[in-house]
Amino acid sequence: MNDLVKIFLTAMLIDNVVLMRFIALCPFIGMSNDVKKSAGMSLAVLFVTVLATAATWPLYMFVLKPMRLEFLQILTFILVIASLVQLVEFYLKKAAPALYSSMGVYLTLITTNCAILAVTFDVIAKGYGFAQSMTYAVGVASGFTLSLLLLAGIRERIKIAPVPEFLKGTPILFVAAALLAMSFGGFAGLIK
Repeated sequence: MNDLVKIFLTAMLIDNVVLMRFIALCPFIGMSNDVKKSAGMSLAVLFVTVLATAATWPLYMFVLKPMRLEFLQILTFILVIASLVQLVEFYLKKAAPALYSSMGVYLTLITTNCAILAVTFDVIAKGYGFAQSMTYAVGVASGFTLSLLLLAGIRERIKIAPVPEFLKGTPILFVAAALLAMSFGGFAGLIK
């Protein structure tokens, strides 16, 4: 059990996929202008990440590896992720049309979200078992959620803050993101 907590905290804080590994920056910047949209995107990423890991780990271990078809890993994993994103898209279109339209192109970009693909590759490369893989997937998705919601909150505060003219817009956004990334660097010595 201690091992699973360690995997979760490491994935969420220490090796945060956005702020420490700099993966999935497109939705991080693009979807962080509103807390509600960020929460919706985070739930979609959590769903796809967990299900993609749950589908790709056994597919790799019980089909690709025994048949020596490891070279099909990238193609197979992307197809699984794309299928799951389609499910999310159909569900949001029907159940939450306002959220679906506000997410726009970023919902489709979950298919090519490097964080989701990285999780599916990481669990294989790290030699994790199924329970460890699922814990890692939830940890990475939680780290993505945390970073996205933190930046969304910061951006909402920046809208009402007296920002100097030369920093308004993208410059202050990048300064805020950099400071947020630096703060996550403090988690580096948390788990040994």
